[in-house]
Amino acid sequence: MRTLKYIYSIGLVALLTSCANYLDVKPLESISDTQTIYDKTSSETAIRGVYSALASGNYYGTTFQSIGYLSGDNIQWTGSQSQVQEFINKKVNAENSTISGAWTAIYVTINRANNVLTKVPTVTDPLLTETLKNQIIGEAYFIRALAYFDLARTWGGVPIVTKPTASPTENRGIGRSTQAETYAQVLRDLEAAEPLLPATTDRYRATRKTVWALRARYHLYQKEWAKAEEYATKVLTDSNYRLLKPFNTFFASDARGTQESVFEIFYSANEPNAHRNQWQPQTNGGTRQWAPNDAIVALLNNPTIGGTRSTLVAKDNQNRWYGNLYYRTPASDPSYIIRIAELYLIRSEARVNQDKITDALTDLNAVRDRAGLVGITASTKDDVLLAIENERRVEFALEPHRWYDIVRTGRAAQVFNLSDANRYVLPIPAGELLIDKSLVQNKGY
Repeated sequence: MRTLKYIYSIGLVALLTSCANYLDVKPLESISDTQTIYDKTSSETAIRGVYSALASGNYYGTTFQSIGYLSGDNIQWTGSQSQVQEFINKKVNAENSTISGAWTAIYVTINRANNVLTKVPTVTDPLLTETLKNQIIGEAYFIRALAYFDLARTWGGVPIVTKPTASPTENRGIGRSTQAETYAQVLRDLEAAEPLLPATTDRYRATRKTVWALRARYHLYQKEWAKAEEYATKVLTDSNYRLLKPFNTFFASDARGTQESVFEIFYSANEPNAHRNQWQPQTNGGTRQWAPNDAIVALLNNPTIGGTRSTLVAKDNQNRWYGNLYYRTPASDPSYIIRIAELYLIRSEARVNQDKITDALTDLNAVRDRAGLVGITASTKDDVLLAIENERRVEFALEPHRWYDIVRTGRAAQVFNLSDANRYVLPIPAGELLIDKSLVQNKGY
């Protein structure tokens, strides 16, 4: 694994056909590194390359998301690879190829964003208007913020690289920042992105509203309750976003880009989303390598808990349950990064932590109502927090939230029976330690 942390600018403008849909620009051939970004067209090509990296199979296409839900307690592994079972057992080794693939993909994304942030500001093409230039730069800041957020919550502190990497040795010796410093980089990038982006609504491309949504999540993780509430409210008060009834409206019948979606990744028949193959059973052309476990199937099928969210699971011809969020043929299913339901539950949690119990219940019950459930009438802070935790489990049953939710709330020992706090972050991939002796492994690995 020689292309791990220090990703070259090679492939900067490698394109996914699907990503052309983001910018309505036809795909271009790859161009040399010496002239990667020099005019309007190459600037647009470069930002398309950043989205392509975000959508890649090892990032939001499949691998990184699988870390989030396999590490929780909703999913079972039906295959034979012991490395995947390590996540379910909460005993991940540094040699695990999944963490290596995700780490590499995230740093590829960061490096492409760094190229945009370094080179686009210097472009003088009159066709690249100031508004468009700002938008492209703002998108790169947003995606880099998301990438460092994912690194921080998964591995803790990581090396922070903010300049393009032109060779595999260029950034060796940087060492790791702390988790707090990594999260601080996230906030800096979000603050830089916000004024540059348009205040428009776009489900596939970062806008100012997308920044607000990620800031709400960021402040929730930081336990900055007032800020989390503030930024969630910015999105929730926008009429372009709303909860849809019934629950499966946002994904069933080939739906995409609905009002439920704040930010999702577009895929196509030419550039499919590999998630579908892992979830669907053999009779549907998949492998069913991972599947909902008995516990989440029971919760989803309980009419007082799952409600209409039972449509997330189905049975195959062998009477086995499988996840049905990703189902399309060909596999053009979107990857859902932020949904409006998450903003309601973020604000609910932020409000209850400010002792605004009535308002917190209003947000929680909005999500429950959308699932066809009656409202909760809990009256104590602890009861409402537990209700939110339980609601998030079923609302995002097949999405990569559960592991991170339980870790960030300090409940991993009780919920996962995981008392070793060293295991709340994953090990730095072993290959990274081999190629850069300045890196230090996480404790306990």
